[in-house]
Amino acid sequence: MPKGQIRKALSGFYYVYSEGETYQTRGRGNFRVRDITPLVGDIVEFESGSLTDGMLHSIYPRKNELVRPPIANIDIGVIVMSAIEPDFSTYLLDRFLVYLEGQEIEAIIYITKTDLLDESQKLEVENYKKAYQGLGYTVIMSDFPSEESLTRLLTVVKDKIVVFMGQSGVGKSTLLNQILPELKIKTGEISTALGRGRHTTRHVELIPIAGALIADTPGFSNVELVEIEEQNLPDLFREFLANRDECRFSGCLHLNEPGCRIKELVAEGEIMSYRYEHYLQFLNEIQTRKPMYNKNKK
Repeated sequence: MPKGQIRKALSGFYYVYSEGETYQTRGRGNFRVRDITPLVGDIVEFESGSLTDGMLHSIYPRKNELVRPPIANIDIGVIVMSAIEPDFSTYLLDRFLVYLEGQEIEAIIYITKTDLLDESQKLEVENYKKAYQGLGYTVIMSDFPSEESLTRLLTVVKDKIVVFMGQSGVGKSTLLNQILPELKIKTGEISTALGRGRHTTRHVELIPIAGALIADTPGFSNVELVEIEEQNLPDLFREFLANRDECRFSGCLHLNEPGCRIKELVAEGEIMSYRYEHYLQFLNEIQTRKPMYNKNKK
């Protein structure tokens, strides 16, 4: 049976790319009974008598999946952060990073609006860049109007499935319009009162560009940490994970435990204090959230 990848989902149809052709398919009737929803990015087995009349038969196991946008098997999440308007936020950046680490999605940080910075602001953002690069993340500074940063981004994401995310108003749609100009994703001016931008959501599709498959949607502007458990959170901070074995107790949450190496490194300035503060905020959020009950759970 042929094997392919769902590249687009629209109005109950799934468009499967296989060996240079795209097949229009529908899901099997028992998918709904089994509560299975095919997603863009899924690797599937299907049968088709023509390019417009196919049927999905099975979906291969996913390595990850997102709700917004609904895509599976993502390789890279590009976190779009603005240097200014809105101001660069390490809190939001760390929130996105933790979310992607939890999904085992590689993160790339793309900083926009650097041309609007004065010298002191530019130095501050450069320091943030160095700090996150020191953690092993790829950080790309936009150098508008040059296309060098865009070229570098496309080089880094080659052969990968890519989604974009970031706070509203940071320039996600603008960036996507530069990469995929034929899409002409609508953008709105930043609302001074609300401090956020507007965009028009479209159906989700993976577009092949420069060897990558890029989701043609601005993605999402915030993430919930509902799938992360408190015992797993420390390992989603790379500098914590690298030093966890030096804590006196295994399973250390880096709060008030004696012999906590992480707290020592924070005090010594080896771990960024704002990263540790964000960790404490996320941990408190996880510990105080209301339990979620799955009504369909058997």
